[in-house]
Amino acid sequence: MMENSPAFIVDMGVGKTIENWLKHAAYSVFSISQINPEMQDDEIISLANKQNAIIITMDKDFGELVFKKNMPHKGILLLRLDDAVAEEKLAVIQSLFPGLPELIKDKFAVFQNGVLRIK
Repeated sequence: MMENSPAFIVDMGVGKTIENWLKHAAYSVFSISQINPEMQDDEIISLANKQNAIIITMDKDFGELVFKKNMPHKGILLLRLDDAVAEEKLAVIQSLFPGLPELIKDKFAVFQNGVLRIK
């Protein structure tokens, strides 16, 4: 693994395909499905902060935690790909890399309808 490469937390629903691709690309990956599928979103953010990891999720509740409750985080990518199959999700992730980690570090990013918005 590269020394300063970011770590990622892959939330439930994002899928094994993206998880495996990130691992293959030599990123450090924490899988919520393997750690604790019942883990609450605020606990996921806490884990990400401890691991200095960017969260990849399909769960819109993270926006509420960040914007309404002002939870600090290391970066969150919300994929709004509700009916996408694994290959479509992976194609999106691949299209956003390799520059994505630097772009969204400490920011909240939403990918929807082919557009990445960063707040």
